[in-house]
Amino acid sequence: MMMTFVLTFAIFVLVIFGMSLGWLIKRKSIQGSCGGISSLGMEKVCDCPEPCDARKKRMERDAQRQQNRIL
Repeated sequence: MMMTFVLTFAIFVLVIFGMSLGWLIKRKSIQGSCGGISSLGMEKVCDCPEPCDARKKRMERDAQRQQNRIL
């Protein structure tokens, strides 16, 4: 039983170290490869036709920031 735990722990450590090699060598973080939701032709995560109130407020704040931005 203890041997299984040690072996599993060692495998996890090796996998985590392998995933971190890119950052250790090139200081480059892990990135996705599929392109995200925009590659599926969707603009947002949910499929609802009308955004929720919180999203509307966020969109208004972003639009206001764009207007007040100094070029």
